Amino acid sequence: MFSPGTKRPNLGHTRQGSPATPLAENRRFDFDNSVPNRPSTGTPAPWAPRLSVLARIPTVSKNEKGEEVDPIKPVYVGEFPQVVRDEQTSLLQKRVRGDASVSGGMEKGTSLAWIICGNRLFVWNYISPATSMKCVVLELPSHVLGSEDIGRNDGNCWLLCVVGWDSTTGRKKKAVKNCNSAGIVLCNRKTRAVIYWPDIYSDGENVPVTSFATSDESEVTSSPANGKTTPNRKQQFSRHRGILTGLCTFNSLIASAVPNSQNVCIAFACSSNGELWQFHCSCSGIDRVKVYQDTPSISFQGGDSGQIVRSKGYPRSMIWSNSHLSAQGSNRRFFLLTDHELQCFSVGFYPYITVSNVWSHEIIGTDGDLGIKKDLAGQKRIWPLDVQVDNYGRVITILVATFCKDRVSSSSYTQYSLLTMQYKSGVIEEPTHETVLEKKAPIQVIIPKARVEDEDFLFSMRLRVGGKPSGSAVILSGDGMATVSHYYRNSTRLYQFDLPYDAGKVLDASILPSTNDGEEGPWVVLTEKAGIWAIPEKAVIIGGVEPPERSLSRKGSSNEGSAQEDRKNLSYLGNIAPRRASSEAFDARDRQKAVMNMIAHRNAQDEESETLLGQLFHNFLLSGQVDTSLEKLKNSGAFGRDGETNVFARMSKSIVDSLAKHWTTTRGAEILAMAVVSSQLLDKQQKHQKFLQFLALSKCHEELCSEQRYSLQTILEHGEKLAAMIQLRELQNVISQKHSSGVGSSHSISESQTSGALWDLIQLVGESARRSTVLLMDRDNAEVFYSKVSDLEEVFYCLDRQREYIIGMEQPLGVQIQRACELSNACVTVLRTAMHYKNEHHLWYPPPEGLTPWYCQPVVRNGMWRIASFMLQLLKEASKLDMSATSDLYTHLEELAEVLLETYAGAIIAKVENELEHKGLLEEYWNRRDALLDSLYQHVKEFVGSGHQDLSEGTDVQKEEILRKLSSQLLSIAKRHECYNTLWKICCDLNDSELLRNLMRESMGPNGGFSYFVFKQLYVRKQFAKLLRLGEEFPEELSIFLKRHPDLLWLHELHLHDFFSAAETLHSLALSQDESSLSDAEEETHPHSVNMVPKLVDRKRLLNLSKISAIAGKEAETKVKRIEADLKILKLQEEILKLFPSEKKQSIGERLLHPEELIKLCLEHKSPELSLWAFDVFAWTSSSFRKTYKKLLEDCWKNATDIDNWSKLYQASITEGWADEITLQNLKETVLFSASSRCYGPQAEIYEEGFDQVLPLRQEISEPRSLKDSGLSVESILMQHKDYPEAGKLMLTAIMSGSLQDDGGREEEGPIPME
Repeated sequence: MFSPGTKRPNLGHTRQGSPATPLAENRRFDFDNSVPNRPSTGTPAPWAPRLSVLARIPTVSKNEKGEEVDPIKPVYVGEFPQVVRDEQTSLLQKRVRGDASVSGGMEKGTSLAWIICGNRLFVWNYISPATSMKCVVLELPSHVLGSEDIGRNDGNCWLLCVVGWDSTTGRKKKAVKNCNSAGIVLCNRKTRAVIYWPDIYSDGENVPVTSFATSDESEVTSSPANGKTTPNRKQQFSRHRGILTGLCTFNSLIASAVPNSQNVCIAFACSSNGELWQFHCSCSGIDRVKVYQDTPSISFQGGDSGQIVRSKGYPRSMIWSNSHLSAQGSNRRFFLLTDHELQCFSVGFYPYITVSNVWSHEIIGTDGDLGIKKDLAGQKRIWPLDVQVDNYGRVITILVATFCKDRVSSSSYTQYSLLTMQYKSGVIEEPTHETVLEKKAPIQVIIPKARVEDEDFLFSMRLRVGGKPSGSAVILSGDGMATVSHYYRNSTRLYQFDLPYDAGKVLDASILPSTNDGEEGPWVVLTEKAGIWAIPEKAVIIGGVEPPERSLSRKGSSNEGSAQEDRKNLSYLGNIAPRRASSEAFDARDRQKAVMNMIAHRNAQDEESETLLGQLFHNFLLSGQVDTSLEKLKNSGAFGRDGETNVFARMSKSIVDSLAKHWTTTRGAEILAMAVVSSQLLDKQQKHQKFLQFLALSKCHEELCSEQRYSLQTILEHGEKLAAMIQLRELQNVISQKHSSGVGSSHSISESQTSGALWDLIQLVGESARRSTVLLMDRDNAEVFYSKVSDLEEVFYCLDRQREYIIGMEQPLGVQIQRACELSNACVTVLRTAMHYKNEHHLWYPPPEGLTPWYCQPVVRNGMWRIASFMLQLLKEASKLDMSATSDLYTHLEELAEVLLETYAGAIIAKVENELEHKGLLEEYWNRRDALLDSLYQHVKEFVGSGHQDLSEGTDVQKEEILRKLSSQLLSIAKRHECYNTLWKICCDLNDSELLRNLMRESMGPNGGFSYFVFKQLYVRKQFAKLLRLGEEFPEELSIFLKRHPDLLWLHELHLHDFFSAAETLHSLALSQDESSLSDAEEETHPHSVNMVPKLVDRKRLLNLSKISAIAGKEAETKVKRIEADLKILKLQEEILKLFPSEKKQSIGERLLHPEELIKLCLEHKSPELSLWAFDVFAWTSSSFRKTYKKLLEDCWKNATDIDNWSKLYQASITEGWADEITLQNLKETVLFSASSRCYGPQAEIYEEGFDQVLPLRQEISEPRSLKDSGLSVESILMQHKDYPEAGKLMLTAIMSGSLQDDGGREEEGPIPME
């Protein structure tokens, strides 16, 4: 055997306090002579009483903080159930022959362990505390044990599978620590006898169903094509051994529940002759059928002579590809390991059970990229031994042994290695003939050169994967040795679980399940005589050694210098600094990983500082003197770290988390009925207070307050949590007394102590701590809970994750309310106690800026919100119950809401002080605040208005008084947390305007505070007069509100005689392009508020009001002109829309069109009237608009030119010989003439500068007339027209004549002759 590099005790001498050996006086020697050559030390015999504390912790090497000095030893976590010990004692007393041993194993999915002793099968949950451990004892049928081969139990003849029925009804909750319903399939390897217990936890008698093999079993077959089976007749077990001759042994057994069936499962077993057998197990019987026959396995892994070796032990192993059914629940897959390949089978459950071979992958062949390459130099034989799959069904690990021969020394050796495969992307679901697997990593060699073992020993090896450290594996040998393989820092390290021989073999290994999804647990092993042990992650990392030239068996090395070689190979451990195996090293919570990493890197200086601090504090407790403690601690570097890794914080944590030495699991739940729990907590509180006094007297408090604020806060928070834990314990006492007085005499005191929601919560939190800290596995859940004071946040984490388990929806509504109130009361007690402690000791605390209290962390808030939201649901359904239950629920929810909102307020303050992003937290705070307080007030209103307390016959005044009284506390909470909606409702329902005004004066926050909210409510209700009158008392808040509501602002400005401002407000409101005068924020708040979209008529009315206001003001001539121009554009839009079809009108509706849109609308149709209106829009806008949209103005002139047929006019003037008067008369009818008159004529109505500033009528004479730049003048635009070469003179005459006359044709200076 090899083991970590530590000095092992001499097995010939007794060592006091050995972790593997109880005290000598506690052992009985009545039957010591029954075991020959028994060593004087080691694991005690099964009949010896075992004290778990002494067995786990050596008393002489335990320091004050309860930490193991030796961190690389396995940890004892669980004793066998007493019935198992009794059976082992009975067998020993009967002097069973020495070669007899027991069979046993551990089931990972259900956390069940099992042992077969004699003719009994014992099954229990190995993660349950000893006090609550329930062991199921099953009798093996006597006719099954009638065979001499079966009766001679060699410890390796039974295969067992547990089928958990809980998992078939949905995904199992992480909180459920006990399997409540399970079936067991037990199979004998040699005789192939199968025993099936449908439900081992049923209340009735557990009568198994049996099935036996016969001599003609090989003739029973089934076609995989249709999957129809032909079940054998009921077989009676024959006592003639000749019938069983020739049957190959079963190598592996798997089982799975059949969906939608009552206690029906299907099991598969593979035998050494290539057969795959199916067993359909139900309460009525077991149907067995051979579903697959592999071709005779022939291995071409010949040696140098090229001989063909027939493989006699395959297929070797089977395992399900995933721990649950497919998404459709209709099929499941499993892997079958043969001598050269891995085969995948699919089991279909509907409409009948079918088994089909999906694919196969060659793992031993000529291609090394696909697996292991054979026929290499020195390679003689390769044995695939076992296969395992990770929790996600993606990574496949295969244990391989290779027989090799060194060509130089001619010595033979065995190499053990792990082959890890994974699916290629996209090939996991559908059958394929292509390669489906690939290597995940190079082959990991476990032991490069180990002793040569026989084939039977190799076939006895088993593989387990999935434990901590991540990626590690456990190899179990047939002679009872367990080895952990871990790839660490680019090399393989091995840790061998090593107990004295009298501890018996290691029967199996599994994983301690974690309470968190996606997390791995530490390894646990089941021994033959010494109970269950855990291998901590830290032990594997620190205690692992490089692979020596050893075996994976208990036989030791193949050479004589093994001990000396061990010391040589393990010498590297001297370079590793000693570390304490504190419980923090095994914590598994994600949010603590960063802290744990810092703890893992503690150096020798940290250890020295912590030791010094412990000595100084101990001296202070004895003498009350501090001497020069501050200087000594400074010199040792005690102030070098901040936070939880600070030595002062760690000392504080060790005080509040210390385990009571007089607490043991043997007294069970009765410990809660004793004063020892409260006494221990009070002792901790007194010692922690002494520690604070030590910090103050030694001036360490001042140093921490100035330099390490976070560390000091952590220390004081330990005091908060300790005070809260004491109050929580007192609350549990009160609840227990209520239960004991209510349950009656038929219930014991212990039953009253272990009932209720708070008790279940304590059990869940304690269970989670036990699973994450293997050193606590043999402790009671309640003991662990009350000891781990610094992890009080776990209470709220458990509430958040496991609320459905603590309060089941299947429970009656009254029970749900009672349990919810109990949990709510616990949360309120914890937080109020912590806050009270902080208020009492506020002088001890560092400056709070930027520090977030522990009860303001997300885990605490989320846990309380989970309970609060559930209580909100119950409050809606509580009308079915009496008012006492409803009132109790309301009171507890009100208290919980108050402390929950306080935690949110503290978290927001800390984020603001740290200048961190807090918008999301604010939104969450507001939403949950409004949901809680609005629901609570709604319940108060329903209570007052529903006629309770004889209010139906009372007056309204009486109802208001009762409403005022019942809502007083809620009003205080809403005021503290600015829940304006609840404040508004209370004031309205009480019809108390004075209360409303007082609240408006007191809640003067930013952006108007509560006053702004009140104005908004009045605005939504169209109570404008009331709003403005109330606003006179709050002018600043009203001003803030009216800035975002211009539809009311002008009224206020008129009231103040600010006519000019009122005109501006009305003008901008009339031309506003917004579809609503409400702000975006208010539209989100009131999506169904009154529609304030003004119509065109309303806009004209607003413009007229603006004009009146402008006239009433001083120096308003320019403003009046602008308003008149906008009125003309508004009227013009109405006229333009009249010319369009109804579809176009509906699409535009009452929307105010921008001048650009209005002009483009006019240009869509070649209408003379619309073309001229486009020029009117330009004229009534502004000079800046005309400059900005100059290109659009050019388009208007082009459009006006295209309206008339200038070629036809020119031909008529030539043919008819028009005189100047006739020419002018005809040109007045053109659009060009009218447009020129409206834009450039003497009577043109233009706002601000004229069109000449943007687009002059004619080009300058000095410029060449051939210039085609359309941006210079109207003339240049006309020059681009197709008719300009012949009718250009007519065009120019039209625009020049129009500029001198009005649109009505009145002459200014007579006709202009044509040039």
